[in-house]
Amino acid sequence: MTPPVIRPADLADQGPLLGADARVDGPLVGVDLTGPPTDVGRLARIAQESDRILVGVGEPGPGWTPLVRALALTLVPVGCDGGPELVGVPDPAAALAGLHAAAEANPQAATVLAGLLRWSGTLPVPAALDAESFAYSTLLGGPEFRAWLARRGPRPQPPTVDEPVRIARAGRVLHLTLDRPERRNAYGRQLRDALVGGLDLALLDPDVEQVVIDGEGPAFCAGGDLDEFGTAPDPATAHLVRTRAGAARPVHALRDRVEVRLHGPCVGAGIEVAAFAGHVVAAPDTTVRLPEVGMGLVPGAGGTVSLPRRIGRWRTLYLALSGAPCDATTALRWGLVDAVAAQCQADAHEP
Repeated sequence: MTPPVIRPADLADQGPLLGADARVDGPLVGVDLTGPPTDVGRLARIAQESDRILVGVGEPGPGWTPLVRALALTLVPVGCDGGPELVGVPDPAAALAGLHAAAEANPQAATVLAGLLRWSGTLPVPAALDAESFAYSTLLGGPEFRAWLARRGPRPQPPTVDEPVRIARAGRVLHLTLDRPERRNAYGRQLRDALVGGLDLALLDPDVEQVVIDGEGPAFCAGGDLDEFGTAPDPATAHLVRTRAGAARPVHALRDRVEVRLHGPCVGAGIEVAAFAGHVVAAPDTTVRLPEVGMGLVPGAGGTVSLPRRIGRWRTLYLALSGAPCDATTALRWGLVDAVAAQCQADAHEP
C-alpha cells in the first residue's frame, strides 16, 4: 500500500483517526516539506494536536522549523540530518513506505507510542516511567499483542540459574556482569532481579563511586526474554513489576555513577535501561534495535523515557516504528552512546 503524502496546507483537512468500527483509519501520513514555507505557525499547531503520526519527507528549509518540530519525525537524505527532529536515510520515500507498513500492521501500538512520546518528555522520570507502563499494560490486552502471542506459540519457561548476574567489588568500583550468554543475556525475571539487587548495593553504599555494567557472551543484552512474554498474571501486576521491580529507576537514580559497556546486539531493554546511565560506551560491533511495535507493544523497560532524553522523541520514534538496527557510529553521532571503544565485552575487563 502506497503511503499517503499531503502538502502542509492540507493538514487541517484530515478526517477522524477512528472509523465507525473504532478501528484506526490511516495511522500514518507523510507531509511533503519540499516547498516554500507558508503559515508555519498555524500548521505547527495543527500538527501538534493531530492524532495521526505525521512524518515529514524531504529536506526542509529553515522556515519550516516550527512545523518540523511539531511533526512526529522528518525523513531527509543522508547527510542532511543536522538536528534531532531529522533522520537521514538513503531513500526517504522508501523509508516512509516502511514506516507506513509498520504503522498499518500495528496501528494501535504505533499511535499510542507516538502520542506517548509527544507529551511524556515533560514529566519527571518516575512519572514518565509510570506513563510508559500504563500504555504498555493497556496494549498487553489488545488484539495486536494477542496476535503476536499466537504467532509465537507456546514456549517453555527459561531454566533457573544460580548467578544470572556476576557481582564483584574492587575498592570503590562495583562491577555487574550480565551472565546468561546462552540466552544472550535476555532481560528476563531472574536476570532483572539479580541486576536490581546489584544496583541496590550501590544505592545503599555511598562508598561505591562507580558502577560498571557489562555483559558476557556475544550480546550485551538481547532484550526481554520472549519466552516470558504474556506470562504476567494480569496487567496491573505487570505494571507494578515493570515500574517498581525493574532496573530503570535504580540506574536513573545512580546515573552519575553508572557506566554501561555495550557490545553486539542491544535489543529492547538492552538499550532502554542502558540509556539511563551517565556514561555509555559501545564496542564497534554494537547494534541497537527497538522491536516492540512489531509485537503490538511499546518499549516497556524505560525506552520512551531514556532514549528521548538522549536523542529526542523524533529519532526514538523512528527506531521504534521502523525496528531498524542503529550501528555504533550512528548511535555516537546521535548521542545515544557517549563513546565507541575497541573492547567492551565482559572478559576484556578486570572487576
